[in-house]
Parts: sequence; structure tokens; C-alpha cells
Amino acid sequence: MSLIDLSGNLLFVAFVAYLIATLLFGGAVKGGSKDESADAGKKWGSLAIIITLVGFIANLGYFITRWVYAGHAPVSNMFEFTTAFGMFVVGAFILIYFIYKVPALGLFALPIAIIIIAYASMFPREVNPLIPALKSYWLYIHVITAAIGESILAISAVAGLIYLLKNIDLTKKSKQSFWIEVVMYALVLVLGFVAVTTTFNVTGYEAEFSYVDKDGNTKEITYNTPALFGMHQSELLTADKMQPIADVPAIVNAKKLTTVVWSILIGTLLYGLIRLIIRKPIAVIMQPFAKRANSQLMDEIGYRSVLIGFPVFTLGALIFAMIWAQEAWSRFWGWDPKEVWALITWLFYAAFLHLRLSKGWQGGKSAWLAVIGFVIIMFNLVAVNLIIAGLHSYAG
Repeated sequence: MSLIDLSGNLLFVAFVAYLIATLLFGGAVKGGSKDESADAGKKWGSLAIIITLVGFIANLGYFITRWVYAGHAPVSNMFEFTTAFGMFVVGAFILIYFIYKVPALGLFALPIAIIIIAYASMFPREVNPLIPALKSYWLYIHVITAAIGESILAISAVAGLIYLLKNIDLTKKSKQSFWIEVVMYALVLVLGFVAVTTTFNVTGYEAEFSYVDKDGNTKEITYNTPALFGMHQSELLTADKMQPIADVPAIVNAKKLTTVVWSILIGTLLYGLIRLIIRKPIAVIMQPFAKRANSQLMDEIGYRSVLIGFPVFTLGALIFAMIWAQEAWSRFWGWDPKEVWALITWLFYAAFLHLRLSKGWQGGKSAWLAVIGFVIIMFNLVAVNLIIAGLHSYAG
């Protein structure tokens, strides 16, 4: 078995372990719902965290073996970065779990990591040589530090989501019950992305197009989903394949925009099927798992996660990023889409801390801010990476 095969197998082991641990954390939450079954709940929780640790060790093994095989840190493309991000989310959860011992965190944090890793698996897994701009140790420092900061911030969103599920009255129609269901819908959309890319990959769909890039050069591109949108001045080269509905400006990556739109369409259909089967909002199904959570503790975990994650994110996504930008492109800041969204994310969490510390935004308000912050992070990961062309487009 080659090192790269071992790396892939370790990632699969981690994925399965996280799935099993999620179920065990569910047993811990339900098992601890009555006083007489509290001991059973603790046993479920202990077993769940052991399985989580096994998965995390396997995940770390994947990361190290791929690093050794590639000769550089595996964070240079969407597959590598997203799998690393999922691993760091689990690592952040493990750290918080051993401090607070709250099984409900695992029940909600691990599925997010699972979805992130599943999302990553839809991208090309080949190990390619680094382009010149990436041949720097600042790549490892900038990207890994930023991902760790985002993963800690993700735990604040998990705590916020648990707080909201516990405290929102989902039996009544309200703005809060509507928006908490929107969050559930967004998670299903990611599953829609996995379903779309898996389906068309299995069928072997390919369509070749020529197009003109933003520098005026004629290039070719292969679509792996039926083209809803064409690249700038695109022309179909493969017979009997779907023509795009419309071309888009050169700044937009139409291939990735097509994948995102297909994901929204299929994800919406999947959400509708789930609602048709369960005959109630998804948030209502999830609410019993959050009912016994301590609201004050969830609020504290959410706040402290931001306190830790924000400075780490600041170092990785802004300070180290600017140092690397100066080294790679001879300027500290260039208003690249990824740079802009990193700044937006930073400003949002700075506002979070300001409102929390000076305006007393605690409880529900703080929980909503934590969830919105993670939505911004995921928008940066998904939409900005997949749709908008920029200096970070190599990450696709």
C-alpha cells in the first residue's frame, strides 16, 4: 500500500468514526434525560469521546501521511484545506469537551465536521506540485492558523445553535423559528452539493468548452455537471451536451457557479423530501436533543470560543496572510475577494465582542451572532471559493 493510499484510508476511518461517535453522543444526550439513566448517559458519552479520539487520530494520520507524500502541508487546494478544516473543528470540539463535558456539543459539532469532510471529498484529490506563489512556509503558517481560528469559532456557533434550539418556542410561528429553520436548510444544501457532484461523477458527465479569461486569453475548461452558466464568451466543444443558459463575466467562475446552483436546486428538493417525510420542521426534530443543555453554560462556551478563536483568526487570516501576500505578490493588501471576505469576517467578530462586552448582548442575541458568524465563514469557504475568480482561485 502506498503512502497516499494509506492517507486516504485513514481519512475514511476518521469519517466513519465521527459518524459512529455522533450516534453515541445522541445516546448520551437521550440516556441522560432522566435521573435514573444518568449513569447510562455518562457511559454513552465516554464511549463517544473515545471513538471521536480514535477518529481524530486517524484524521491526523491522514494529514501527516499526505504531508510526507506531497512534500508540503496538505492545505494547498480545496480538498486539502476543507478536510483540514473538518479535522480542526473536531480538534476544537475535543478540547472544549474535556473542559465542559457536554455531550450535546458532540451531537451537533461532529455532524458539521462530517458535512465539511463530505463536501471536501467532492473535489479532486490528486497531489499536484505547488505553484510558485505557494512555495513558502508562510503558506503553512497562514492557512493552518486561519483554519484553526475558524474551527474554534465554529464551536461558538455550535453552542449558539444549541442555545437557540433549547430556548426558541418552535411550536409558534416567529422570526426566530423561521431563521433557525433556515440554518437547517443551509446544512441540507451542503448535502445537496455532495449529492450533485457524486451523481454526475458516477455517470462520468463531461463537457468541454472554450472561453476567454479576464486577461483576454482563450482557454478550455471541462464541466462535470450540465452547464447552466457558461464562462465568458464560451463555446461548446463537445457534441450532444447541454448549452449554457447564459454566459457570465470573466470575473465569475461559471463552472463552479453552475455546481453551486445545481446544489441549491437539489438541496432544496432534498429538504422538501425530508419535510414531506417528517411532516415538521427539521429544527423541531433536533430540539429534544438540546432541551437538557444548560443555557448559561452554552452562552459561556460560545463567548469563550470567540475570545480564543478571534485572535487566532486575526493572526492567520489577516496578519500572516498580509506577510505572505507581500512575499508572493509584493503588496500587503489587494482587495482580492478572499481578502475582502476575511476582513468582513474579522469585522463581524470584532463587532460581536464589542456588542457582548459594551452593550451586554448575551443569551439569544449572542447565540444568533455566533451562528451568523459561522454562516459568513461557510459562505467564504463555499461561495467565494467556488464562484468568484481571484488570486486564490488556485485553491479550487
